[in-house]
Amino acid sequence: MKIKRLAAVLLAGVMTLAMVGCGETKTSTPASTASKTETKTETKAESNSTEATSSDEKVKLTMWCIATEADSNHDSYVKAIEEMKTLYPNVELEWEAIENETYKTKIAAAMAANEVPDIFFTWACAYLGDFVNQGKVYCLDDTLKPFVDSGELPENMLGNTTYDGKHYGVPTTMNIVALFANMDLLAQAGWDKVPENYDELVKCCDDLVAKGIIPFGCAGGETWCVTEYLEPIIQKSIGSATLNDMFLGRASYDNADVAKAVDLFQSWIDKGYFDPAGASLPNDDVKANFINGRTAFYQNGTWNCADFSKAEGGFGDKVKVTEFPVIDSSKSKLGQLIGGPSDTLAVSASSPNAELAAKYAADLGRLICHYGYLDGCGLPAWTPYGDTSSINPLTQAVAEICAKADSYVLFGDTAMSAVEKQPYLDAVAKVYGKDLDGQGFINELKGAIR
Repeated sequence: MKIKRLAAVLLAGVMTLAMVGCGETKTSTPASTASKTETKTETKAESNSTEATSSDEKVKLTMWCIATEADSNHDSYVKAIEEMKTLYPNVELEWEAIENETYKTKIAAAMAANEVPDIFFTWACAYLGDFVNQGKVYCLDDTLKPFVDSGELPENMLGNTTYDGKHYGVPTTMNIVALFANMDLLAQAGWDKVPENYDELVKCCDDLVAKGIIPFGCAGGETWCVTEYLEPIIQKSIGSATLNDMFLGRASYDNADVAKAVDLFQSWIDKGYFDPAGASLPNDDVKANFINGRTAFYQNGTWNCADFSKAEGGFGDKVKVTEFPVIDSSKSKLGQLIGGPSDTLAVSASSPNAELAAKYAADLGRLICHYGYLDGCGLPAWTPYGDTSSINPLTQAVAEICAKADSYVLFGDTAMSAVEKQPYLDAVAKVYGKDLDGQGFINELKGAIR
């Protein structure tokens, strides 16, 4: 099937710019990987771990994650954990799902207090790297090697969780920031297609406003949602390489084109392109507003494909997905995307059952990836297997976007170290609140970060 070929191309060929700064990683993949990947999609991949079946004694493992009932990945976690009961009949998993922003505070406090669960969700790159540098994360080299050797886990999906040549994370899915459009609302403004370039996007937004339709919803109550708008605007103004260097501390934010991109974003706010009610709302409310027809566009992670496809009233049939258009073609181009492999499971170095927890986490991550992919919560970081014919059209469209990708820059607050990301998020929040203009934004980051 076409979607299988796209997944094979994605897994065999994707190398992100963001990976360069996260740790040592290979920069190419053997040509034979593509055919191996496609073959593996036909049958279910067997576990390469040694299941906990050698003893009648029950072992309790604990896990924290962000897969709350409101999270797109909740169902994939539930299904995966249920299947793990068969793979590991002697393991009792006690797991807790915590809301995204609350989780970031809780896991940081737990690390400081050495009270981390056996297995924990984390974002890749510098987010996980900070914990690795503290010696708090168990090395997974031996655990993951059988999966890599068998082709179940393409090694190029491990780059964002590799530090000093060692692997510390189990990837689940990979996602990008994408622009979702409600075609029913666009049609009311005279548009029968998604805008294909920047000028068309501006014209479409102007036409929507003229019809009394709000173009965008953005959750100011969760600053990471604001970055989902601002980062693509900056990327398509200055290019992936420059933005990536800024995120990884290799270049200064003192860049006139960054200031110009921020001013452009704020001009959209001034023109009424953004729902003013969204300034203080959480993401779930803003996403619901998009589903309920309050806004025409919603720019966020492609994990939303699942929720949009399952929404009542055939909402998924009204939605199309695309990438944010190029603003400055002399510096950027289509295929430069925000995102990449980020969602990760890791194991506490202080776990009394670290070796078992590592094997359990690897199999669990593989299953979360499988069920998440079937649900449309993102593209697979593991080689797909089994029947993938049920993949929803939105996820298939995302796969096509990624198959043509030129480069990826990992989400800013994930790519940055813990020391740098908070000043960055604070500055982004001030931009959305109109407390900083473009020049103020780069001045604040120059002062706070370097």
